[in-house]
Parts: sequence; C-alpha cells; structure tokens
Amino acid sequence: MDTGGEIEVGTARLRLTRVLDFRPDQGWNFVDLAPTLLINRSDLDATGLVQPGSRVSYRMLFAGPRKAVEGFKAGLETSLPENVTLRDIEDTNPQIRSAMDRSGRFLNLASLVSVLLAAIAVAMAARRYSHRHRDRVALFKCLGAPQSVILRSSLLQLLLLALAGSIIGIAVGYAAQAGLAWLLRDLISDHLPRPGWSPVLLGIITSVSILAGFALPDLLRMGKTPPLRVLRHDIGPPPLRYGISGLAAIAAVAGLLWWMVRDASLVTGILLGAAVTFAALGAAGALLVRLLQGFRGAAGVAWRYGLASIARRGRESIVQVVAFGLGLMVLLLLTLVRNDLMASWRASLPEDAPNQFLINIQPWEVDAMREFLRERGIDAPPFTPLVRARLTEINGQDVSQITFEDPEGENWARRDANLSFRETPQADNRLVAGTWWDADTTRPEVSVEQDFGREMGLELGDELVFDIAGEAVAATVTSFRTVEWDSFRPNFFMVFSPVTLEGFPATYITSLYVPADQQRVVIELMRDFPSVTAIDLDAVLGQVRDVMDKAALAVQAVFVFTLLAGLAVLWAAVQATRDEREYESAMLRTLGASRRRVLAGVASEFLAIGLLAGTLATTGASVAGYFLATRLFELPFQFNLPLALIGPLVGMLFVGLSGLIAARRVTGAPPVRVLRTA
Repeated sequence: MDTGGEIEVGTARLRLTRVLDFRPDQGWNFVDLAPTLLINRSDLDATGLVQPGSRVSYRMLFAGPRKAVEGFKAGLETSLPENVTLRDIEDTNPQIRSAMDRSGRFLNLASLVSVLLAAIAVAMAARRYSHRHRDRVALFKCLGAPQSVILRSSLLQLLLLALAGSIIGIAVGYAAQAGLAWLLRDLISDHLPRPGWSPVLLGIITSVSILAGFALPDLLRMGKTPPLRVLRHDIGPPPLRYGISGLAAIAAVAGLLWWMVRDASLVTGILLGAAVTFAALGAAGALLVRLLQGFRGAAGVAWRYGLASIARRGRESIVQVVAFGLGLMVLLLLTLVRNDLMASWRASLPEDAPNQFLINIQPWEVDAMREFLRERGIDAPPFTPLVRARLTEINGQDVSQITFEDPEGENWARRDANLSFRETPQADNRLVAGTWWDADTTRPEVSVEQDFGREMGLELGDELVFDIAGEAVAATVTSFRTVEWDSFRPNFFMVFSPVTLEGFPATYITSLYVPADQQRVVIELMRDFPSVTAIDLDAVLGQVRDVMDKAALAVQAVFVFTLLAGLAVLWAAVQATRDEREYESAMLRTLGASRRRVLAGVASEFLAIGLLAGTLATTGASVAGYFLATRLFELPFQFNLPLALIGPLVGMLFVGLSGLIAARRVTGAPPVRVLRTA
C-alpha cells in the first residue's frame, strides 16, 4: 500500500502517511520483527484495541551518561516486579550481540599486543639504562651515598617517567580519537561522545604498571652495584633474589591485561602464548649461539666477524633473538588478524546471507513452497520444524520452585520455549561437550546451547520435562554446543533427537536470500500462502555489517599504534648493546679494520638474528592465529602461505636494516673518544 491510502484498525480508519523500514526501539523477537503499525497515541481509544482481555505490553526507554544509566539500572533492578524485564545493549538480539562481541575481542587483542610490545621495549631500554649507570651508582657509594638515597632517586625517576609518559600518551590518544572522528565523519552518523576521564586513569595505570613490572627490577639491581666497580669494571651487582624480575613482569602484565579487558579466555591465551613463545625463542637463541661457535670460521671476513659477535655475546644474543622474535611475531599476528581473520569474519556474513525469515509454515505447505521458490529461480532452503512447549521440570523438580542464579535463566524457565529436532547438527553449530545422538537412536535426548545451559544451570545428564499440548515429554541433556547466531539461519537453544518430538503439532520456519530485484516474489508468496509470515532481515543485516565495518576501521587504527610499538621494540633491542659495539668498533678500527668492514660485520650479525627471529615469529604467528580463529573468534582458519614464505625474509631485512642504521652511528664515533671514555 502506498502513502495516502486508508487502513482499518479496529473500529477506526486511519490514513497511511509514512512507511518505516526500521524503528530505533524495535525489539528482536519474531513478533517485533513482523510488520508493525505505528499510530498516534490520541487515535488509540478510537480503535477499541485496548479493552479487557487485550494483550498489551509497555516499554520505556532510558538514555544518559553511562555511569548514570548503570547506577539507575542497579537501583531499578531491585524494585521491579517479576513480570517486568529490564534489558540493555548487551541483551540485544543474538546476531548483533555476536557481532559486537567479536569486534570487541578484535580490538582487545590489538590493544593487548600493543601493551606487550610496549612492555618489551621498556624492559630492553631499562636494561641498557641500568648497565650504563652502574659506574655512577658505584661512584655515589664511594662518596658516601647510602642505599636508601639511591633507591629513592631511582623511584623518583621512575615516577617522573611514568607521569611524563602518561601525559604524552593521553594527549596523543585524545588527538588520535579526534583525528579519526574527523576522517570518518562521513561514516559516523552522529557525534562521538566525549571520552571522559576513564582513558586518563587507564593511561596512568598502564604506564605505572609497565614501568613497575619491567623497569623497576633493573633499577633496583642497579642500586646494588658494589663500590669496588669504580676500580674493577667487570664487577656487577648481584642478581635479585627469588626471581623477582620475572615475577614482577608476569604480575604486571597479568594484572594489567585483566584490568583492561576482563576477558579470562583472551588474557589466559595471550599469557600462555607469550610464555611458550618466549621459551621457544630463548631455546632457539641458545641453540644458535652454540652452533655458531664451531661454524663461524668457515665464512668470509664480514660474516665471520658478525657470527663471532653472536657467539661471543651469548646471553645478549639470546635476549636479542627473544626481543626481535616477540616483536616480529606480534606484528605478524596482528597483520594476520587485520587481514585474514577480519576477512573470515566478513565472509561469515556474505552478500547473499538470508534476508527473509519465514515462520508459521504448515507441514502441508512445505513441498508446495519448495516448488513455488524453484519456479521463480530461488534455491529452496531447508525447512526446520518448530514445536511450542513449556519447561515444567528439571531433574524432577518443578521449575516454579527453583531459584536460578542467573536472572536470565529464570526468565527463560517462566516462558514458552521454541523447540526443534534434527538427525545431525547444523553446520553453524559446534559441540563443546557431550556427544550427538545416532540417527537411529530411540532415546529422548536434547542438545543445549552453551550460554543458555549456563544461564539455566544445566549439566550433562540432567533430565528436562516439557509440557507439549498437555502431554509431558522428558529428555536427557547429552551435549552442549555453540551457535553462530550471526549466520541468520534458523537456530534453537534446544534441539532434540527426532524420536522425542516427532508426532507433536509443529510448524516450520526457514530463511532464504531474495535478491533486491526479486522482492516481488515475497509479496507473491504471501498471497499464495496467507498463513505464512515473512520477516525482512535487511535492517538487522545492515546493522551487523555496520558493526563489522566499524570494527575493521578501529582495528586498522589500532594497528598503526601497534606498529609503532613494534618499531620501538626493535630499536630498543638494537640499542641494548650499543655501548659494547662502540667499544668493539673503536678497537677494530684502531687495529686497522675499515669502517665499511666493521659495518658489514654488524649488518651480517643482525641479518642472521633477523632470519632466525623471523622464521620463529612466522611459525608462532601462524600457530597463535589458528588458536585465536578456532577457539576465540570461532572462525575458520586458513593457512597464510605468503606470510609463511615472506615472514622470515621480512624479519631478516627488517632487523638487518634496523641494525645497519644503528651500526652507522656506532661505527661513526671517533675511536679516540670512545677509548678515552671506556
């Protein structure tokens, strides 16, 4: 019907003035997605729709600053009657919620790896700083400075660094948000809210945590430098007891990551992955040092000098392999997330994703509807049975007498349920516990969606009893599964073995894709099958794709900062041995070696380290990408062959170039000046 026509609503005739394709307050149940009539409140009485026996529900929307809304929600929940439900953005439809959860995890992953890279860079810089200032500490002790004064001085330096770094980082973050908002002004329909003070607190805590965990142990050890070092430069401070350095770093990273994202699976995965990678890189570095002790004599002059440097600086070389490898791995991993995983996520919602949902299909209409669609060139989708029921008992106990720990579980237990049955699980369902039934089973079994089962407090082996058309039906929980709700295909919280529900009254539902130029087919279908209701999902699909697009842009923006953090790690690793390299370069040039030959030797050293670090980083990024895709994001993983081939080469060139740039400054220092200050 076009605008201007009249429709009869109850006892009133109303003129159609607008056609809406979406309402901001639209719900996500079938009844909400069905065609809706929006009328003026003053015309309601004339329709006679509201009278004794009418089914009427009311909604009230609240908006405001986040903290004010959260406080209001907490107070309101305790005073609401049982028949009133309070929902927020986290209670939106499963498709939107799934897209938002995945986008949040993509951004959290990018943020976490940035923090890890920053921590590695700080650790490398602090290590070099403590080595360079041990002579100063020894001199202060010879002049009478007590240990407490040196410690307070180090802590004050650390605090000032944390404060300065926080201020600079906060300013850059605010400027970056303003810049992104300006660049994306055509994509963002409204002004972004002001960031508030929470990013300031996050920046300060991040800065203090990283410095305390990765810089403070080296400063504490530097403060224990013995006064005898003034006369003997080979004497260093004793190591900290009980592995304080490692424990401080682990505690700082774990606490900070948990405070930032509050995602146990993501934080645990990142920490375990980092620990395994650290151990693998350290073992590979030690193996490289051991092998080069007998191999370096077979190479040319430049390579012999470079490989000898790796073997001679055994411990420092291992540290550099670990630093370079971790930095490159994180950069490659984020590149994998940025490209492959985001592409897989987008591919999970293709352009031909179902955009029409058909419900209330009677059993005798299924074959006729298949033929109807086939005649019009549309692939007939599978039709899924739907049985209406109500849960009555769990393990023999009446659900009305059960107190559920999760309020959402109680809501599910008190309302009608939509059940279905299948011989095999759908392609977008994945078992996480238990087993699926055999096709010829005669046992009444049910598979429960994982989150739904947790809200209901269900476990494997529990017995559920449902009331279906006045008849009690019992089934045993034999499996839990995850569901890809954003596939826009019919899915259910509870799926039964066929023998359990066959013979009970059922209707069928399905979803299909109708091209834009064939929308008339939907109208024809409604005319030929008047009992069927078609629900247009284009608005929901648009919102999900909008979340994906904005998540992709956000990941791209965070990737820039992560790239800068990775460069900082590489630069810090190169600078870690700068003083020693200056001294070696001065000695070699004094003995007649040319600056070019010394430079070539340093470059060969970094090329060898870069090749090893790049190879290990590529392997680690591929393994981590697999676990992230399959376990965290629940997406298919495709091995990236170009990354596996190019990764070692990129690592060798990237690290080699970084070392070459740093070595130019080292070899450029006059030998006389270096030897005088040694």
